[in-house]
Amino acid sequence: MGVANGKFDVDFTEEVNLNHFKLLRVVGRGAFGKVRIVERRDNKKLFALKYISKEECIKMDALRNVLRERSMLEELDHPLVCNLRFAFQDDEYMYMVMDLMMGGDLRFHLNRKTFTEDAIRFWIAELACAIRYLHSKRVVHRDIKPDNVLLDDRGHAHITDFNIATHIKADRPLTSHSGTCAYMAPEVFRGGGYGVTVDWWSLGVMFYECIYGRRPFESDNQEELKKMIVKAPIKYPDMDPPVSPACISAIQSFLERDITKRLGCGPNGFAFIQNHPFFRNIDWSSLENKSLNPIFRPSSDRINFDATYDLEELLLEEQPLEARSRRRRPRKYKDGEGSEKEAQYQLIEEKFKTFDYTVFERYEGWVDPVTKCVAEPPEWVKPAAVELANQMERESQDGIGAGSGDLSSLAGIPLEGGVQV
Repeated sequence: MGVANGKFDVDFTEEVNLNHFKLLRVVGRGAFGKVRIVERRDNKKLFALKYISKEECIKMDALRNVLRERSMLEELDHPLVCNLRFAFQDDEYMYMVMDLMMGGDLRFHLNRKTFTEDAIRFWIAELACAIRYLHSKRVVHRDIKPDNVLLDDRGHAHITDFNIATHIKADRPLTSHSGTCAYMAPEVFRGGGYGVTVDWWSLGVMFYECIYGRRPFESDNQEELKKMIVKAPIKYPDMDPPVSPACISAIQSFLERDITKRLGCGPNGFAFIQNHPFFRNIDWSSLENKSLNPIFRPSSDRINFDATYDLEELLLEEQPLEARSRRRRPRKYKDGEGSEKEAQYQLIEEKFKTFDYTVFERYEGWVDPVTKCVAEPPEWVKPAAVELANQMERESQDGIGAGSGDLSSLAGIPLEGGVQV
């Protein structure tokens, strides 16, 4: 028991709420919310709190994306994904408490230094594991880019921001132009629909950017940029020191416009990544469970975030974030918009459900995460142990390991990460 913000007694037996967290510095900002570091008051664990203004979210017609992201994140649990740990709401905000990545986003580091092929290979391989996991869950991210890759304090890469991610069905290709244009795949613009192949192209664009310091296609005119993505040749400039032939080959294979030939695509796609000369010597099993030491480790002596976000909160915020009792007071609307907005607020009440990952840890009906020796857990338990069993099954099926040569036997997750174009 303690005191939150000097106002409220903290009761950890009640449903999770903002009182359970100590608010620390702001580390990110989006169109209708912010991200800040928070400390859980009972165990002192640090998390990243993403808080989204209900009013701004509704005004920007982004509610569907937020609710979809909240629901999707509850299904995901992977070492290389920025996982959801808590979700709750009050009268003004929707809150998602995520794994904290103290290393900052990859964009922050790419803007500050040049990295070796070894460091970049490590990140691309980790992200490939995360993408393979998402696709196994029938999730396509649609916005893989350096801004949406977070490093932990050791330097491991994690995919974040599922704002425009979506589930995909085999018989229903996606058609919307969702994502950040420069990272979008040519099949998005060609028409006819697309699927999970777009994430492998985006990984290739990011791979190219990490190596060459720029994207393969750049233009201020979006229509021109789309045409370049569909058919313009890709240049691989000379570098000092030179880029290895194996590295160039891997980038070219990800940036293959024919999805039947693109690295990562198809039933044996991940196996071909593992066996590509650039990635062949990786211990994939150890990589995926984060047993390998990253090549680059973010500095622990300085903050790996943009300090201006915290300054803005201090100087410019009219109503700084604080825990408030829920009142659900009547809102004032302009003529003609009251019933529609109130319906959306009610939708948030119903669909943005409270989530607490510690419920899984306290659930006594689940004893062994592999043998499931007591009973299947109820739906409200986060399936972390189920994913452990699934990972073991994937490894046995995929034959994960360096130098596996028999490909015929292998089977092959800022506040708004993407813009609609």
